[in-house]
Amino acid sequence: MVDEIKCDAEVDASGLTCPLPLLKAKLALNGLDAGAVLKVVATDAGSQRDFRTFAKLSGNDLFNETAQAGTYTYWLRKR
Repeated sequence: MVDEIKCDAEVDASGLTCPLPLLKAKLALNGLDAGAVLKVVATDAGSQRDFRTFAKLSGNDLFNETAQAGTYTYWLRKR
């Protein structure tokens, strides 16, 4: 179950539009050690594209994502 994924930090970017969810996530990742997991909750549908692209370009691991009733949740592992 995705609710059981352990995270080291969480960002609630609900109500924010592109690019703010990604910027808040990047700031949070900067404060984490390698291997730490960040959970991000967003409501902007564009965040799906943004987080997938960010993971590929940054080398961080987007290892899980969910979309349910207009809420998008991402789990990133810092590399």
